[in-house]
Amino acid sequence: MTSENSVDRDPLYGWVMVISVFTLTALSFGTMGSISVFLKPLSNEFGWTRANTAFGYTVASLGSAFFGIIWGYVADKYGTRLFGFFATFFMVSCLFFLSKQNNILHFYALYFCFGAFGNAVVGSPLYANVGFWFKKNPGLAIGITAAGGAAGQGLIPLLSTYLIKAHGWQDAYMYLSYIYLMIMAPFSFLIKESPWRERARISIKDDFRDFPLSEKEVITWISCAVIFCCICMSVPIVHLIPLLTDASFSEDFAASVFLALMVFGIVGRIISGKLGDIIGALPTYILMSIGQTITVLGFPYIDFKVGLFIVAAAFGFTYSGVMSAILVCARMMVSAKLAGRAMALGSFFGWVGMGLGGYFGGLLFDIKGDYTWSFQFASLMGSVNLLILWQFHLRIKRQREVIS
Repeated sequence: MTSENSVDRDPLYGWVMVISVFTLTALSFGTMGSISVFLKPLSNEFGWTRANTAFGYTVASLGSAFFGIIWGYVADKYGTRLFGFFATFFMVSCLFFLSKQNNILHFYALYFCFGAFGNAVVGSPLYANVGFWFKKNPGLAIGITAAGGAAGQGLIPLLSTYLIKAHGWQDAYMYLSYIYLMIMAPFSFLIKESPWRERARISIKDDFRDFPLSEKEVITWISCAVIFCCICMSVPIVHLIPLLTDASFSEDFAASVFLALMVFGIVGRIISGKLGDIIGALPTYILMSIGQTITVLGFPYIDFKVGLFIVAAAFGFTYSGVMSAILVCARMMVSAKLAGRAMALGSFFGWVGMGLGGYFGGLLFDIKGDYTWSFQFASLMGSVNLLILWQFHLRIKRQREVIS
């Protein structure tokens, strides 16, 4: 006889999924973040401008954005069982051929494919899968899973810095492809669809939702906010290491500051996920957005090492907290049947924002000759995000009053 507690308990395999998706997204986001490390070597060798080189991040983000919608639809309709294998093949192949490229169009094409067929595959569709393995504390589970992105964005750029210094940028890409193959392939076998998502996928009935706004309206509000939120966060992600090396700090120090940013990002994603379970997803999103918008302003004005580590830690904690909060919003406000598409649409606008922020950060540098305008622009975009979130909060409050 099955006890009531065992029925209510979340499946233990959910934590296997947390670890698996943590690892896959760590590698995926790590490659996206490591563009900042390859930016100056590629610019110096081929004579590309900062904006043109940073545009590689933009096309990868746009690939993630547009194809993320497709993968979200596929995930909702057919499940995500084979997503890990598919992403492994494309991510490894793109890194290998990046070591061979000598043309900026090839550079763009490979990063686009990495985003479209790698990053987009292991991102929002698998986050949606993980979130619906858990009925108790889904925010914590999503936060831990999303922490993989921060871990990868800290470790992979650091590893890339070492490989570039020891072997040059071409061999660095090649060695990364070998490392990715060895790590990703085993974890790909562990991807399974959430039983809750499986039932929702084959059911003709809609899931029960205890939320005052329609799913379409929820997705619209989140998408509008996310684009500005991600413009804000992408400027330091792409341009922090060049900012510091331009200021005569060593490459190792710049990489260590970026690593500190991402280490605190790991903590921020976990705490933000848990905070979403306690105070709600949207209040957490607003709180973390305030921190991100304020701290991003500090980077160009601080010229001593301790101060840079403090600002990096604060920005890393809050920007990463934003990432978890966005995912928890989708998990709490949208049904299991639509979760893949909802997170994919949010990711679409997020990656568009990331791409725009990376590009405009480089463009404003090319115009002014330093990064002051770039980081001020980032904070301005963060303020627009906050205005949208506040209006979203007021809309929910008014609708609850109408219903009650």
